[in-house]
Amino acid sequence: MSNDVRRHEAPPLTAAAPGRAEEGAHATGVGKSPRRYGRASARGDARRRLAVGWLFVLPALAFFCAFVIYPLITAVRYSFYSWNGIGAATWTGIDNYVRVFTDPELLISIVNALILIVFFTVIPVASGLALATLIRTMRPGPLATTARTVLFLPQIIPLVAAGIAWSWMYAQTGTINTILDSVGLGFLSRSWLADFGTALPAVGLIGSWVLTGLCTILLLTGIGKIDASLYEAARLDGAGWWREFVTVTLPGLRREIAVLVTITVIAALSSFDIIYTTTKGGPGNSTLVPGISIFRLAFTQSEVGLASAFGIVLLALVLLAVLPIQLLARERD
Repeated sequence: MSNDVRRHEAPPLTAAAPGRAEEGAHATGVGKSPRRYGRASARGDARRRLAVGWLFVLPALAFFCAFVIYPLITAVRYSFYSWNGIGAATWTGIDNYVRVFTDPELLISIVNALILIVFFTVIPVASGLALATLIRTMRPGPLATTARTVLFLPQIIPLVAAGIAWSWMYAQTGTINTILDSVGLGFLSRSWLADFGTALPAVGLIGSWVLTGLCTILLLTGIGKIDASLYEAARLDGAGWWREFVTVTLPGLRREIAVLVTITVIAALSSFDIIYTTTKGGPGNSTLVPGISIFRLAFTQSEVGLASAFGIVLLALVLLAVLPIQLLARERD
């Protein structure tokens, strides 16, 4: 009987080899490190997010490369050739760039563009600061809303339409001369856009009118972000409106002013629409700007290489004017 009992007893348990146990655990996925699994999952999520981000960016990047980068590279290439746009091109090296800086007509256009900065940047930004400060003092209501709307209207008017309308106003029998005659200042009447001395300021004032609304609205938005307690503290210290403006408003609008100066300087240096529709660069070269010069060189005089070189010089001029403004704004921040 004892032998039968022994046969039916369960066999003794033996400890499995450590190596085999680990192999079995890894094979089945049991015992895998949670930290290692978390890192792998995070890397996978990061790759998926990167792929999705590129899917969103690629269409815009394709358009940017097709319509900005490729034309820029082509213009740089053309700038080293003498080419009329049809026949064979001839290598000229840097001769086109030398002509840009030695041709009196092209230099006059650059000088005129620099003068327009006064009308496109200084006047609109200064006027925008004054108007934004004035509107801020108004109580919210129909008057303040109407003021914002009227000031912003020039922004939604096409520049070509604005140029045509102002040309009629500047004419010998236009609105401006009529007003001067009615107030007894008829001796000042003239054909403003045909006079060598007044053509450039007259065109510049059109740019001032167009950009003042944009400057006012953006600065008004920036004033709304300034903490009201700063104004209260300034008043408690006995600060007047000028001291309040200098110590609170101006520092609070530093970023907005930097953005506006950048936009308006670019508009001044690359101006074309308003001048083309009003004076086409005349009389003589009194309102000639780089945009008009490039247009004439490329499409009237068939000097594509020189026009390309002047375009690259204009791009460098814009960067030289804008980058210091951006760097200065970042340093102060």
